Amino acid sequence: MHPIASMALKRLGLGLLTLLVVSIIIFSAVEMLPGDLAQEILGQSATPETVAAFRKELGLDKPPVERYFDWLGGAVQGDFGKSLASKREISDLMSTRLGNTLFLASFAAILAVPISIVLGLLAALYRNTWFDRMINVLTLSSISFPEFFVAYILILMLAVGYPFGLIWVLGLIGIWFLMEGIGSFRDGRKIGKTFPVVPAIFALIGAAFIANVFIGYWKPQLAGVTAFPSISNISPGTSFGERLERSFLPALTLTLVVTAHMMRMTRAAIINLLASPYIEMARLKGMSPMRVIVTHALPNALAPIINVVAINLAYLITGVVVVEVVFVYPGVGQLMVDSVTKRDVTVVQACCLIFAATYILLNLLADILAIATNPRLLHPK
Repeated sequence: MHPIASMALKRLGLGLLTLLVVSIIIFSAVEMLPGDLAQEILGQSATPETVAAFRKELGLDKPPVERYFDWLGGAVQGDFGKSLASKREISDLMSTRLGNTLFLASFAAILAVPISIVLGLLAALYRNTWFDRMINVLTLSSISFPEFFVAYILILMLAVGYPFGLIWVLGLIGIWFLMEGIGSFRDGRKIGKTFPVVPAIFALIGAAFIANVFIGYWKPQLAGVTAFPSISNISPGTSFGERLERSFLPALTLTLVVTAHMMRMTRAAIINLLASPYIEMARLKGMSPMRVIVTHALPNALAPIINVVAINLAYLITGVVVVEVVFVYPGVGQLMVDSVTKRDVTVVQACCLIFAATYILLNLLADILAIATNPRLLHPK
């Protein structure tokens, strides 16, 4: 058997064992919740006979071990039971919601992965310059804030506060550019021929807009203007274009959250290879710095980059709960939060198990792709 196939089978077995342990933890956590589930659903006014009949209907009269294996056997076949709140099949509830969550995660990945890799390559190419510092400041700032804070800032900039919030941010970025340029030339560092001009124009335009906002000249003309909706109203009949528009803000929020990690890993992996002998030889042959990085450094840095990209893709699916709640996005995360408020434990169990399975599967994919791009990882020193 091929070594990579053998490794994949071993990792798959380990992943299934991990998922089994996670399922035990999920079921045990629900079992340890205080109170009687049947009594909580029926209310305090229910008679003991009614509660006993409802417990038998839910299967709560069986031993926990038997109920666990019944639940696990149904989950393996795609049957998670019925919702306690709506009496609908959980698989029917999950089908549309899971599709929406996968769409949002894919949308965010399409934005985040190319942006992260390009920014990482540029930051490595122009390391220790104003561009490198600016990218690190912006990405670290976005990853340092909680997801809900980033989401509300984007709503302020591009939805309810548009265009004034966006103008403020652009003006501040432009002023930062201008101050960086002044400091660089004061210290005798040349950054580029067009550097003093572009940020100066950028800062002046931002400052002019901010002044007009203070004066109130633009406010009547721009009242009620929004770039993107702040609530993601998505239904099965929503067209693809409308779905993209309504999903843009939550996708952008997830993009800002995961970009920093992928960008910094790309930058670190490229810089780590730039001192290699074959890179020096490529430079001595007269290759341009960009060609050296893209042609020689990037292929050898794919293993750690693919690994971190796959892990962040797993986060895009499993970490959407807060973002979906903020934007009222009809995904699995929103369904899980709604089910928690209704004490719909069967749906909560199904959501947790799906999130765990997705995370384990994408981590397995990350290991396989990393070794496929760098077979030396099969034989660690």
